[in-house]
Amino acid sequence: MEYKFVKFEVLLPEEYIETIRDKLNDIGVLTLGHYDNVLSYSLVKGYWRPLEQSKPYNGLVNEISFDTECKMEFRCLYTRVEEVKGIIKAVHPYEEPVVNIIPLLN
Repeated sequence: MEYKFVKFEVLLPEEYIETIRDKLNDIGVLTLGHYDNVLSYSLVKGYWRPLEQSKPYNGLVNEISFDTECKMEFRCLYTRVEEVKGIIKAVHPYEEPVVNIIPLLN
């Protein structure tokens, strides 16, 4: 089955949402009909433990951390996935960002 659109879910600190939003909007990814800058985000809680080889943005090596972060969501053409992943990776502060890309049926 071929998909025209995907949904991106990106976990990140709230202060990075506007920077990523602006870069994605600049290339037209966040346009829907007669609107641009179309995305949503919600606060989520997360756990993680940086292992020995990590260089964590937040938390200490070998200690379990817990904090609030955001889940940013937006729709994107499937053909733009690699370009969008590159922008997110260039701006995102996490060493290992969580980026989920989900095919959409609509």
